[in-house]
Amino acid sequence: MGRLSASRMTEPACRIDVWLWRARLFKTRTLAASFVEEGRVRLSRAGSETRVDKPSRMVKVGEGIVFAQDGRVIAVRIERLGVRRGPPAEARALYASLGETLDGPAE
Repeated sequence: MGRLSASRMTEPACRIDVWLWRARLFKTRTLAASFVEEGRVRLSRAGSETRVDKPSRMVKVGEGIVFAQDGRVIAVRIERLGVRRGPPAEARALYASLGETLDGPAE
């Protein structure tokens, strides 16, 4: 097995389903988890893109997430992990759009 550096192991991370819910990209955490389990979410990490199929998959600041929802492709870069599902303005601060148009966060 390869060794992980101490800084990599202590880097803050969050479950992908929790992050998608906190960022208000999905109305419920259950809906976010179902979307992930169905393999409908892709994660860009260190230049490679992989399909995520486990809601427990950890994401970190700087990684990208791409998925299709309601006939549009949504691509975002994680800017912050957040600590709660806050109001829409707080949720928008968790990510940066990567060129796709977002109609706004789910209420």
